[in-house]
Amino acid sequence: MSDTRQHQAAVDALYDEAEHWHVNTGGETIHAKRIRGRWRTIKWVTASVWLIFFLGPYLRWDGRQAVLFDIPNRQYHLFGVTILPQDFWMLSLLLLFFAILLAVATALVGRVWCGFFCFQTVWTDIFTWIEERLEGTPPQRRKLDQEPWSRAKVRTKLTKHLLWILIGFFTGFSFVAWFTDAPGLWGAFFLGEANSAAYISVALFTVGTYVLAGYLREQTCFWLCPYARIQGVMLDKTTIVPTYDERRGEPRGRVNKGETAASRTNGDCVDCNQCVAVCPTGIDIRQGQQEGCITCALCIDACDEVMEKVGRPRGLIRYASLDEFAGQAPKALLKRPRVWVYATILAVALSGIFYGMSALDAIDLKVLHERAPLFVTLSDGSIQNKYTLKMLNKMPEELAVRISVSGPEGLKLIGAEAPVVIHAGGVTPAMVFVKVPKRHLKKAQEPIRFRVEATRSDGLVVESERTSVFVGPDR
Repeated sequence: MSDTRQHQAAVDALYDEAEHWHVNTGGETIHAKRIRGRWRTIKWVTASVWLIFFLGPYLRWDGRQAVLFDIPNRQYHLFGVTILPQDFWMLSLLLLFFAILLAVATALVGRVWCGFFCFQTVWTDIFTWIEERLEGTPPQRRKLDQEPWSRAKVRTKLTKHLLWILIGFFTGFSFVAWFTDAPGLWGAFFLGEANSAAYISVALFTVGTYVLAGYLREQTCFWLCPYARIQGVMLDKTTIVPTYDERRGEPRGRVNKGETAASRTNGDCVDCNQCVAVCPTGIDIRQGQQEGCITCALCIDACDEVMEKVGRPRGLIRYASLDEFAGQAPKALLKRPRVWVYATILAVALSGIFYGMSALDAIDLKVLHERAPLFVTLSDGSIQNKYTLKMLNKMPEELAVRISVSGPEGLKLIGAEAPVVIHAGGVTPAMVFVKVPKRHLKKAQEPIRFRVEATRSDGLVVESERTSVFVGPDR
C-alpha cells in the first residue's frame, strides 16, 4: 500500500511540475537576448562544423570532386574510393552508427545535438543574429514590430528578409552541389542549363530554410522534430544536463541595497530572469527539466554573469545530473547497462564499415555457370563448360581486363585471349569456355578459380577473383 502511495505522490509531483512549464505554442515571437560567455563561444565553434556543408563540394581529389553523390550514374565517390549501389549496405551501417551515437550522446549529456549541432538550431541562431544586427536588442525588436509601417521599417525588414532568403538559397545550392560537379553547377544553374531537379531542390531548400529558421524557429523543435518527441525516454537520473540548483537558489529574492552575503536571507537566485531572457525557446530552467530545453547552456552563461556581479559563486545553473542534486554518488559509466548495449552496437557497425571499405574491390566479378547443358564432351574426349563472367567496374575510367583461370591439370581457357574492355561504373558481360581433358578430372565437380586483372591509368594494378565449379561426367 505504501508503494502505491509513493507512486501516486511521484506522479502528482510530476503533474505539479508540468503545470509550471512554459511551452510557446506560437502565440508570441521569442526574441532571445544574446550575451557573451563560455557556452556561447562553444556554440559558435560547434556550429562552424557546418562550413563543411558549404565548402565540401569544392574540394578536389585526383582531378575530380572529392565527395560526389552521382545519382544519375549510381556512383558515390569518396576521395579515392568509388562505391556503387551493390556496396550501399555500408550506408545502412553508417546510418545505424550515427543513430546509436546520437542515443549515446543523449543518454550521457542530454540534447547536446539540438543545442550545439542541429542544422535547425544553427540556422535559427544565424537568422536571429542577423535580426539583432539590423533591428537591435530584444526590446528594440519588439518595439519595431509594434510600430506602424514607415520607410525605415520597410527598409530594415526588407533587408533582413532578403538576407534570410539569400542564406536559404545558398543552403539549397550547396545541397545540390554534393550531387553534381560543383564548379560547373554555377554556370549551368544561372544559364538555365541545369537539371530541373536542381531548380526544384534549390527552391524547396530556400523556402524551407526561410520558413523554418526565420518564422517557425523553436516551433520546429516543439512540434515537427521527431527527436524532440522521443529524447525524453533516453534520459535518466545520471544524464548530465543544464540544471538549476534549487537548494542553493531558493527562496528567490532581489539583492537589497547594502545587503551582504552573510546578511542575505534569500537564496542565491536574485530572480533577474536573465536565464529566461537568453533561452532560444523561452523556457524557465528553474522550473525543472522541460520539453523545450535543448541543452544549449546559454542560461549557464547568463546566470554565471549575474552571480559574478552580485558576488555569488558561479554554478547556480550548471551541467549536472539529478543524482548529483539528490546527493548521490555518480554511477560509474561502465556500470550502466545501456552503455554496454550502445557500445556493442557501435562497435559492430563500425567494424562492418571498416571491413566493407577494406574489402572494397575496384572490380567486382560474378561467375555464372551454364546450366543447359552442364557440360559438353568434345570430339577429342575433353570436357567443356560454358561460363558468363559479369564484371562490375567501380572505377571512373574504362579498364582493359585480362581473364585467367586455374584448376585441374590441362585446363584451357577459350574466348578470353584478348583483354575485355569494361566500362566505367557499369557491368560488362563476357562469355568464355573452359576445357579440361577427361583423364584429369578426379570427380564429377572440380573447383576452378577465375581471375580478372587490369592496370589503371596511374599504373596501379586492380584485380578480383571468384571460385566456381567445373562439371564433368560421373566417375
